[in-house]
Amino acid sequence: MIAWLGLTLGVAFGSALLPLVSIEIFLVGLAMQQPHIPWLMLGAVVAVGQVGGKLIYYYAAKGDLHLPKFMHRKERLQTPRRVRWHRRTKRIRMWVEALREKCHRHPKWMVGTYGLSSVLGLPPFMATSVLAGMVRMSLTAFLGAGLVGRFIRFSALAASPAVCAGWFF
Repeated sequence: MIAWLGLTLGVAFGSALLPLVSIEIFLVGLAMQQPHIPWLMLGAVVAVGQVGGKLIYYYAAKGDLHLPKFMHRKERLQTPRRVRWHRRTKRIRMWVEALREKCHRHPKWMVGTYGLSSVLGLPPFMATSVLAGMVRMSLTAFLGAGLVGRFIRFSALAASPAVCAGWFF
């Protein structure tokens, strides 16, 4: 059982960093194959792995974690294509800046949005993790809201195979 929990922690951490990995599919599959693992324990392990992975995005957005040189923007020549792209994305950049400013003015709004995102996934949890770092949300609020929300989400998901089996069989 400990080996499965360790693997689950690793997959949860990896899926937090690379969204191409689906922790939801892994978790449901594991809960179906290993029904003796308590669903509350699976929910807690996945929550810790997910929030631990998102901490990297949080610290990078906050400016405390310096990214490697190859990930920095380079000054490039302004080609007509880049100028058009810059003009097209101007509205999005203005929206992000307005949202960032609103979060600075209303920090409790950001905690609520981040907490809701950690349970529902809407707005995307990765985006709210980055935004939390950008607006310098406190680490305790980030960890508290993220862990509670992710625990609720993934505990319910881990319990779902047993609940569905009880309905149909």
